[in-house]
Amino acid sequence: MLGAPGGGGNCGCCGPGGGGPLGGLSGMAIAPGGGGGGGGEGESENEKNRAEAMMALAALGRSLESIPADLAMAVKEGKVPAAIVNRYAELEKSGFFRWLLQFGGFKERLLADDLFLAKVAMECGVGIFTKTAAELERRRENFMKEIDFVIADVVMAIVADFMLVWLPAPTVSLRPALSREAGMITKFFYNCPDNAFQVALRGTSYSFLQRVGAIVRNGAKLFCVGTSASLIGTGATNLLINARKAVDKDFAGEAEDVPVVSTSVAYGVYMAVSSNLRYQILAGVIEQRILEPLLHNRKLLLSSVCFAVRTGNTFLGSLMWVDYARWTGIQKIRE
Repeated sequence: MLGAPGGGGNCGCCGPGGGGPLGGLSGMAIAPGGGGGGGGEGESENEKNRAEAMMALAALGRSLESIPADLAMAVKEGKVPAAIVNRYAELEKSGFFRWLLQFGGFKERLLADDLFLAKVAMECGVGIFTKTAAELERRRENFMKEIDFVIADVVMAIVADFMLVWLPAPTVSLRPALSREAGMITKFFYNCPDNAFQVALRGTSYSFLQRVGAIVRNGAKLFCVGTSASLIGTGATNLLINARKAVDKDFAGEAEDVPVVSTSVAYGVYMAVSSNLRYQILAGVIEQRILEPLLHNRKLLLSSVCFAVRTGNTFLGSLMWVDYARWTGIQKIRE
Protein backbone atom coordinates (compact mmCIF):
# COMPACT_ATOMS: atom_id res chain seq x y z
CA MET A 1 0.00 0.00 0.00
CA LEU A 2 1.28 3.38 -0.69
CA GLY A 3 1.23 4.49 2.86
CA ALA A 4 2.58 7.65 2.00
CA PRO A 5 4.31 7.43 -1.11
CA GLY A 6 6.11 4.31 0.21
CA GLY A 7 8.27 1.43 -1.09
CA GLY A 8 7.22 -2.27 -1.61
CA GLY A 9 7.91 -5.37 0.29
CA ASN A 10 7.78 -9.06 0.78
CA CYS A 11 7.03 -11.35 3.56
CA GLY A 12 8.37 -14.60 2.36
CA CYS A 13 6.85 -17.65 3.84
CA CYS A 14 7.54 -21.27 4.21
CA GLY A 15 8.43 -22.92 0.97
CA PRO A 16 6.26 -25.81 -0.09
CA GLY A 17 7.53 -28.84 1.67
CA GLY A 18 9.77 -26.70 3.86
CA GLY A 19 9.74 -26.03 7.53
CA GLY A 20 10.53 -22.34 7.37
CA PRO A 21 10.98 -19.33 5.13
CA LEU A 22 12.19 -20.50 1.75
CA GLY A 23 11.85 -24.06 2.91
CA GLY A 24 13.74 -23.62 6.15
CA LEU A 25 16.25 -21.14 7.47
CA SER A 26 18.59 -24.04 7.94
CA GLY A 27 18.96 -23.93 4.18
CA MET A 28 20.30 -20.39 4.32
CA ALA A 29 23.40 -18.80 5.67
CA ILE A 30 23.60 -15.19 6.71
CA ALA A 31 26.98 -13.74 7.36
CA PRO A 32 27.15 -11.02 10.00
CA GLY A 33 26.36 -7.75 8.34
CA GLY A 34 25.05 -9.19 5.17
CA GLY A 35 25.99 -12.28 3.27
CA GLY A 36 26.86 -15.90 3.40
CA GLY A 37 29.80 -18.02 2.44
CA GLY A 38 33.10 -17.23 0.87
CA GLY A 39 36.13 -18.95 -0.57
CA GLY A 40 36.29 -22.71 -0.07
CA GLU A 41 33.31 -22.61 2.24
CA GLY A 42 31.23 -20.94 -0.47
CA GLU A 43 32.23 -23.60 -3.00
CA SER A 44 31.27 -26.33 -0.54
CA GLU A 45 27.88 -24.71 0.03
CA ASN A 46 27.31 -24.45 -3.72
CA GLU A 47 28.10 -28.13 -4.14
CA LYS A 48 25.68 -28.98 -1.34
CA ASN A 49 22.99 -26.82 -2.95
CA ARG A 50 23.53 -28.52 -6.30
CA ALA A 51 23.36 -32.03 -4.85
CA GLU A 52 20.23 -31.30 -2.80
CA ALA A 53 18.48 -29.52 -5.69
CA MET A 54 19.20 -32.42 -8.05
CA MET A 55 17.85 -34.85 -5.46
CA ALA A 56 14.71 -32.72 -5.13
CA LEU A 57 14.22 -32.78 -8.90
CA ALA A 58 14.66 -36.55 -8.94
CA ALA A 59 12.12 -36.94 -6.13
CA LEU A 60 9.66 -34.87 -8.18
CA GLY A 61 10.32 -37.00 -11.25
CA ARG A 62 11.68 -33.95 -13.06
CA SER A 63 14.87 -33.18 -14.96
CA LEU A 64 16.79 -29.97 -15.57
CA GLU A 65 15.30 -29.84 -19.06
CA SER A 66 11.78 -29.68 -17.60
CA ILE A 67 12.35 -26.43 -15.69
CA PRO A 68 13.08 -22.93 -17.06
CA ALA A 69 16.58 -22.39 -18.39
CA ASP A 70 17.48 -19.71 -15.83
CA LEU A 71 16.39 -21.87 -12.90
CA ALA A 72 18.19 -24.89 -14.39
CA MET A 73 21.39 -22.86 -14.69
CA ALA A 74 21.03 -21.70 -11.06
CA VAL A 75 20.67 -25.35 -10.00
CA LYS A 76 23.77 -26.35 -12.00
CA GLU A 77 25.79 -23.55 -10.44
CA GLY A 78 24.59 -24.40 -6.93
CA LYS A 79 22.99 -20.98 -6.45
CA VAL A 80 19.65 -22.28 -5.13
CA PRO A 81 18.85 -24.91 -2.46
CA ALA A 82 16.30 -27.72 -2.78
CA ALA A 83 13.64 -25.55 -1.11
CA ILE A 84 13.53 -23.29 -4.17
CA VAL A 85 13.06 -26.26 -6.50
CA ASN A 86 10.23 -27.54 -4.31
CA ARG A 87 8.61 -24.12 -4.21
CA TYR A 88 8.75 -23.85 -8.00
CA ALA A 89 7.06 -27.24 -8.33
CA GLU A 90 4.31 -26.21 -5.91
CA LEU A 91 3.69 -22.88 -7.64
CA GLU A 92 3.58 -24.57 -11.03
CA LYS A 93 0.56 -26.63 -9.96
CA SER A 94 -1.59 -23.51 -10.29
CA GLY A 95 -2.38 -22.45 -13.84
CA PHE A 96 -2.27 -18.78 -12.87
CA PHE A 97 1.08 -19.06 -11.12
CA ARG A 98 2.43 -21.19 -13.99
CA TRP A 99 1.60 -18.30 -16.31
CA LEU A 100 3.23 -15.73 -14.01
CA LEU A 101 6.36 -17.85 -13.70
CA GLN A 102 7.03 -17.19 -17.38
CA PHE A 103 8.02 -13.64 -16.42
CA GLY A 104 11.43 -13.30 -14.82
CA GLY A 105 10.52 -10.59 -12.33
CA PHE A 106 7.49 -12.47 -11.00
CA LYS A 107 9.42 -15.73 -10.92
CA GLU A 108 12.24 -14.27 -8.80
CA ARG A 109 9.78 -12.74 -6.35
CA LEU A 110 7.41 -15.69 -6.06
CA LEU A 111 10.30 -18.08 -5.48
CA ALA A 112 11.49 -15.85 -2.64
CA ASP A 113 7.98 -15.32 -1.24
CA ASP A 114 4.86 -17.19 -2.27
CA LEU A 115 2.78 -14.52 -0.51
CA PHE A 116 4.09 -11.86 -2.88
CA LEU A 117 0.83 -11.47 -4.80
CA ALA A 118 -1.14 -11.39 -1.56
CA LYS A 119 0.99 -8.45 -0.48
CA VAL A 120 0.39 -6.66 -3.75
CA ALA A 121 -3.35 -7.06 -3.12
CA MET A 122 -2.94 -5.85 0.47
CA GLU A 123 -1.07 -2.73 -0.57
CA CYS A 124 -3.28 -1.77 -3.49
CA GLY A 125 -6.56 -2.76 -1.85
CA VAL A 126 -6.03 -1.17 1.53
CA GLY A 127 -3.86 1.71 0.38
CA ILE A 128 -6.67 3.80 -1.03
CA PHE A 129 -8.73 3.52 2.17
CA THR A 130 -5.90 4.19 4.61
CA LYS A 131 -4.65 7.02 2.44
CA THR A 132 -8.07 8.69 2.49
CA ALA A 133 -8.43 8.10 6.24
CA ALA A 134 -5.03 9.66 6.89
CA GLU A 135 -5.90 12.66 4.74
CA LEU A 136 -9.12 13.11 6.76
CA GLU A 137 -7.23 12.77 10.05
CA ARG A 138 -4.63 15.38 9.11
CA ARG A 139 -6.88 17.87 7.32
CA ARG A 140 -10.00 17.46 9.52
CA GLU A 141 -12.33 20.42 8.95
CA ASN A 142 -10.26 21.47 5.94
CA PHE A 143 -10.81 18.11 4.19
CA MET A 144 -13.43 19.36 1.73
CA LYS A 145 -11.69 22.70 1.25
CA GLU A 146 -8.53 20.82 0.33
CA ILE A 147 -10.28 18.09 -1.65
CA ASP A 148 -8.13 18.85 -4.70
CA PHE A 149 -5.02 18.04 -2.65
CA VAL A 150 -6.70 14.90 -1.34
CA ILE A 151 -7.53 13.72 -4.85
CA ALA A 152 -3.96 14.34 -6.00
CA ASP A 153 -2.55 12.38 -3.06
CA VAL A 154 -4.90 9.41 -3.53
CA VAL A 155 -4.30 9.22 -7.28
CA MET A 156 -0.56 9.28 -6.68
CA ALA A 157 -0.98 6.49 -4.14
CA ILE A 158 -2.91 4.26 -6.53
CA VAL A 159 -0.43 4.75 -9.37
CA ALA A 160 2.62 4.06 -7.18
CA ASP A 161 1.33 1.23 -4.94
CA PHE A 162 2.33 -1.66 -7.17
CA MET A 163 5.89 -0.40 -7.59
CA LEU A 164 6.18 0.13 -3.86
CA VAL A 165 5.68 -3.59 -3.38
CA TRP A 166 7.65 -4.67 -6.43
CA LEU A 167 10.96 -2.84 -6.07
CA PRO A 168 11.95 -3.66 -2.45
CA ALA A 169 10.63 -7.25 -2.57
CA PRO A 170 13.28 -9.87 -1.69
CA THR A 171 14.11 -12.07 -4.68
CA VAL A 172 15.85 -15.28 -5.68
CA SER A 173 18.26 -13.94 -8.29
CA LEU A 174 18.28 -16.02 -11.48
CA ARG A 175 19.91 -13.40 -13.67
CA PRO A 176 22.98 -14.36 -15.73
CA ALA A 177 26.29 -12.67 -15.02
CA LEU A 178 27.05 -9.44 -16.85
CA SER A 179 29.53 -9.42 -19.70
CA ARG A 180 33.14 -8.53 -18.94
CA GLU A 181 32.75 -5.32 -20.93
CA ALA A 182 30.23 -3.93 -18.44
CA GLY A 183 31.44 -0.96 -16.41
CA MET A 184 32.44 -1.23 -12.76
CA ILE A 185 29.47 0.80 -11.48
CA THR A 186 27.03 -1.20 -13.61
CA LYS A 187 28.45 -4.46 -12.27
CA PHE A 188 28.27 -3.21 -8.69
CA PHE A 189 24.58 -2.27 -8.79
CA TYR A 190 23.70 -5.34 -10.88
CA ASN A 191 25.02 -7.59 -8.12
CA CYS A 192 23.25 -5.75 -5.29
CA PRO A 193 20.27 -7.52 -3.68
CA ASP A 194 16.76 -6.24 -4.43
CA ASN A 195 16.19 -5.69 -0.72
CA ALA A 196 19.04 -4.36 1.40
CA PHE A 197 18.07 -6.54 4.37
CA GLN A 198 16.96 -9.73 2.61
CA VAL A 199 18.18 -13.11 3.79
CA ALA A 200 20.98 -14.45 1.59
CA LEU A 201 20.48 -17.98 0.31
CA ARG A 202 23.14 -20.49 1.26
CA GLY A 203 26.05 -20.10 -1.12
CA THR A 204 25.22 -16.45 -1.83
CA SER A 205 26.81 -13.48 -0.13
CA TYR A 206 26.17 -9.74 -0.12
CA SER A 207 28.72 -7.29 1.21
CA PHE A 208 27.78 -4.32 3.36
CA LEU A 209 28.40 -1.99 0.41
CA GLN A 210 26.14 -4.07 -1.82
CA ARG A 211 23.34 -3.80 0.72
CA VAL A 212 23.83 -0.03 0.89
CA GLY A 213 23.84 -0.06 -2.91
CA ALA A 214 20.41 -1.71 -2.86
CA ILE A 215 19.03 1.27 -0.94
CA VAL A 216 20.62 3.76 -3.34
CA ARG A 217 19.48 1.90 -6.47
CA ASN A 218 15.91 1.46 -5.25
CA GLY A 219 15.85 5.06 -4.10
CA ALA A 220 16.70 6.23 -7.61
CA LYS A 221 13.98 4.02 -9.10
CA LEU A 222 11.40 5.16 -6.57
CA PHE A 223 12.27 8.79 -7.27
CA CYS A 224 11.40 8.19 -10.93
CA VAL A 225 8.23 6.28 -10.01
CA GLY A 226 7.11 8.92 -7.52
CA THR A 227 7.79 11.83 -9.84
CA SER A 228 5.95 10.14 -12.71
CA ALA A 229 3.01 9.16 -10.49
CA SER A 230 2.76 12.70 -9.20
CA LEU A 231 2.78 14.16 -12.69
CA ILE A 232 -0.19 11.95 -13.52
CA GLY A 233 -1.98 12.62 -10.23
CA THR A 234 -1.56 16.38 -10.11
CA GLY A 235 -2.29 16.67 -13.82
CA ALA A 236 -5.57 14.81 -13.31
CA THR A 237 -6.40 16.97 -10.28
CA ASN A 238 -5.84 20.19 -12.21
CA LEU A 239 -8.19 18.94 -14.91
CA LEU A 240 -10.84 18.27 -12.25
CA ILE A 241 -10.34 21.70 -10.68
CA ASN A 242 -10.65 23.49 -14.01
CA ALA A 243 -13.73 21.46 -14.92
CA ARG A 244 -15.37 22.37 -11.60
CA LYS A 245 -14.45 26.03 -12.02
CA ALA A 246 -16.30 26.02 -15.32
CA VAL A 247 -19.59 24.93 -13.72
CA ASP A 248 -19.25 26.32 -10.19
CA LYS A 249 -18.45 30.03 -10.00
CA ASP A 250 -18.23 29.98 -6.18
CA PHE A 251 -15.60 27.23 -6.36
CA ALA A 252 -13.57 29.24 -8.86
CA GLY A 253 -12.79 31.84 -6.23
CA GLU A 254 -11.38 29.44 -3.66
CA ALA A 255 -9.67 26.82 -5.82
CA GLU A 256 -6.23 26.99 -7.32
CA ASP A 257 -4.22 24.66 -9.52
CA VAL A 258 -1.93 22.20 -7.77
CA PRO A 259 1.74 23.07 -8.56
CA VAL A 260 2.68 20.18 -10.86
CA VAL A 261 6.48 20.33 -11.08
CA SER A 262 7.28 21.15 -7.44
CA THR A 263 4.75 18.60 -6.16
CA SER A 264 6.11 15.89 -8.47
CA VAL A 265 9.74 16.44 -7.49
CA ALA A 266 8.85 16.61 -3.78
CA TYR A 267 6.87 13.38 -4.06
CA GLY A 268 9.78 11.68 -5.83
CA VAL A 269 12.20 12.74 -3.09
CA TYR A 270 9.76 11.55 -0.42
CA MET A 271 9.48 8.12 -2.03
CA ALA A 272 13.24 7.83 -2.56
CA VAL A 273 13.96 8.54 1.11
CA SER A 274 11.06 7.88 3.49
CA SER A 275 9.15 5.26 1.52
CA ASN A 276 12.29 3.49 0.34
CA LEU A 277 13.67 3.03 3.85
CA ARG A 278 10.33 2.13 5.44
CA TYR A 279 9.45 -0.54 2.91
CA GLN A 280 12.94 -2.03 2.77
CA ILE A 281 12.86 -2.45 6.55
CA LEU A 282 9.29 -3.75 6.45
CA ALA A 283 9.97 -6.42 3.82
CA GLY A 284 13.52 -7.40 4.71
CA VAL A 285 13.56 -7.10 8.50
CA ILE A 286 10.06 -7.16 10.00
CA GLU A 287 8.55 -9.68 7.60
CA GLN A 288 11.37 -11.89 6.35
CA ARG A 289 13.61 -11.95 9.41
CA ILE A 290 11.10 -11.65 12.28
CA LEU A 291 7.57 -12.67 11.31
CA GLU A 292 8.39 -15.54 8.96
CA PRO A 293 10.61 -17.50 11.37
CA LEU A 294 7.94 -17.11 14.06
CA LEU A 295 4.86 -17.90 11.97
CA HIS A 296 6.10 -19.89 8.96
CA ASN A 297 3.89 -22.88 9.80
CA ARG A 298 0.77 -20.72 10.27
CA LYS A 299 0.25 -18.99 6.94
CA LEU A 300 -3.16 -17.54 7.69
CA LEU A 301 -1.87 -15.88 10.85
CA LEU A 302 1.28 -14.78 9.03
CA SER A 303 -0.80 -13.17 6.29
CA SER A 304 -3.03 -11.47 8.87
CA VAL A 305 -0.08 -10.02 10.79
CA CYS A 306 1.58 -8.85 7.57
CA PHE A 307 -1.70 -7.21 6.59
CA ALA A 308 -1.90 -5.38 9.92
CA VAL A 309 1.72 -4.24 9.79
CA ARG A 310 1.44 -3.05 6.20
CA THR A 311 -1.80 -1.21 6.93
CA GLY A 312 -0.12 0.58 9.83
CA ASN A 313 2.86 1.44 7.66
CA THR A 314 0.60 2.83 4.96
CA PHE A 315 -1.33 5.00 7.40
CA LEU A 316 1.90 6.27 8.99
CA GLY A 317 3.33 7.09 5.59
CA SER A 318 0.20 9.00 4.61
CA LEU A 319 0.41 11.15 7.74
CA MET A 320 4.09 11.79 7.10
CA TRP A 321 3.40 12.83 3.51
CA VAL A 322 0.85 15.48 4.52
CA ASP A 323 3.29 16.93 7.07
CA TYR A 324 6.14 16.79 4.55
CA ALA A 325 4.04 18.47 1.84
CA ARG A 326 3.14 21.30 4.20
CA TRP A 327 6.70 21.60 5.50
CA THR A 328 8.10 21.97 1.97
CA GLY A 329 5.39 24.49 1.11
CA ILE A 330 3.87 22.63 -1.83
CA GLN A 331 0.61 22.37 0.12
CA LYS A 332 -0.61 25.11 2.45
CA ILE A 333 -3.28 25.03 5.13
CA ARG A 334 -6.36 26.85 3.91
CA GLU A 335 -8.26 29.13 6.24
